[in-house]
Amino acid sequence: MIPLAQRCGVRGLTTETSPPRSRRTGRRAQSGPPPSKRQVNYHNLRNPFPTMDVVSADQVAAMHDTALKTLQDLGIKVLLPDAIEIYRSAGARVVGDMVYIGRDMVEAALTTAPKSILGKAGHAEKDLTFELGRMIFQPGAGAPHATDLVRGRRPGSAVDYEEYTKINQHFDVLQMLSPSVEPQDVATQVRHYFTAEKQLTLSDKFPFVFSRGTPQVMDCFEMIQQFRGASDADFAANPYCYTIINTNSPRTLDIPMARGLIDFAKHGQMSIVTPFTLMGAMAPITVAGAITLSHAEALAAITLTQLVRPGAPICYGTFTSNVDMKSGAPAFGTPAHFQASLAAGQLARFIGLPWRSAAGSASNTNDVQAANENQMGLWGCLMAGATVIIHSAGWLEGGLSVSYEKIITDVEVLNMVAELCAGTQAGADEIGYDSALSHVDPSGHFFACPQTMDRYNTEFYEPIVHDYANFGTWTDRGAKDATTRATEVWQEIVRREPQINIDGDRLNALKNYIAKRTQEGGAPPES
Repeated sequence: MIPLAQRCGVRGLTTETSPPRSRRTGRRAQSGPPPSKRQVNYHNLRNPFPTMDVVSADQVAAMHDTALKTLQDLGIKVLLPDAIEIYRSAGARVVGDMVYIGRDMVEAALTTAPKSILGKAGHAEKDLTFELGRMIFQPGAGAPHATDLVRGRRPGSAVDYEEYTKINQHFDVLQMLSPSVEPQDVATQVRHYFTAEKQLTLSDKFPFVFSRGTPQVMDCFEMIQQFRGASDADFAANPYCYTIINTNSPRTLDIPMARGLIDFAKHGQMSIVTPFTLMGAMAPITVAGAITLSHAEALAAITLTQLVRPGAPICYGTFTSNVDMKSGAPAFGTPAHFQASLAAGQLARFIGLPWRSAAGSASNTNDVQAANENQMGLWGCLMAGATVIIHSAGWLEGGLSVSYEKIITDVEVLNMVAELCAGTQAGADEIGYDSALSHVDPSGHFFACPQTMDRYNTEFYEPIVHDYANFGTWTDRGAKDATTRATEVWQEIVRREPQINIDGDRLNALKNYIAKRTQEGGAPPES
């Protein structure tokens, strides 16, 4: 193959060197300073892609209507007595632990549920707006295991949680913190102190709190409010943290999840309601049936939050894929997963709420299957217009592990998606008649023209792990594949401490609070 430099008619130039000086004189290419390093901001993104429909508008309306009929006629099983009483007091029919929610009650809840939510982070530039049209990425979450090429697959630990938080903080395109991996070497009654402290001291992004009972949730609220310096009024006005609520499909709301909905709504913090439905297992085998069930469960949860506090911040959500009918194992990044995301997006737009979807992979290692599945799931979310895309980086084994290398290789894709959000410009400077077209003779090259010299360091996305070197150069560098290069990337990140501005008095207060509560025995999770 003829080298690029020779194909372009440039002698002595390879793609690994800086462009030569322009043949023309009196331009920046000869006398000006070289372009500065490219600066990017991937934090506040809007989805630039037109949404894609998988069913007709009439069918969306029919799915919504069927979900309302399901709640009213078939009901939902609610295991928390306090939640049952809230539904009953609002007019729901209750038989034992079965709650039958009328259409009017759901429609009233959708009227008060906010269409836009401001999530408060450690600094204003890291705040997030949750609304249709926004695009927010969260890495793989809630895994019991961690894995990497250096230490292998293992139960999640405190070290893994800390390193994961550093990696999350490092990449601007991961705009919010996630449940990460479970630090199983930290006792459950004090684990929430550890995770809250690490999120607050290693990151200034929007933090996550597990709904594992009121005592743990209240501890976390107190730590976050104090550390962020928020008054009671500020904390109640906008969410300073969020939780994820998974219904137990089909049609069951368990005690911790119902309690979490109540606690977060009462204190003005955000819940992301996410029925986790697998077609052919805990949901109908069809996309339409599974999404209708998911929609009904989400509406029941949304209704509970609005009964507790009208206007409580709530994010609609779904995570629906299919099972492998040969083994019963969950599958992700499949055509059915893609279609389910599209249908969920249509229902989210139908009710007008910000919403959450998910990517992810069922592969057991960071291989081509993992990349294919994650990207297929990711593009389903993008085309569906998801506000929050969870499990967008690092998820393996259907959520049983998070891979350090996969976080890096997936973030590469997320960065490229973020690049597309800015679109492209076509003004006079970009068209470049005076700075490019008029400077190059027929059969010439554009390496040295003023436009190229002005932009060569800043025009194109700079990869973090992809290698564009030719085969010879790549071989000389050790012939490392992308996963091996990703290991070097994450190792460098976790070696460094994140540069976070922390108030010393607030840090001391946080540590003193944790020490005091730990000495008192902590707070066991609620089951």
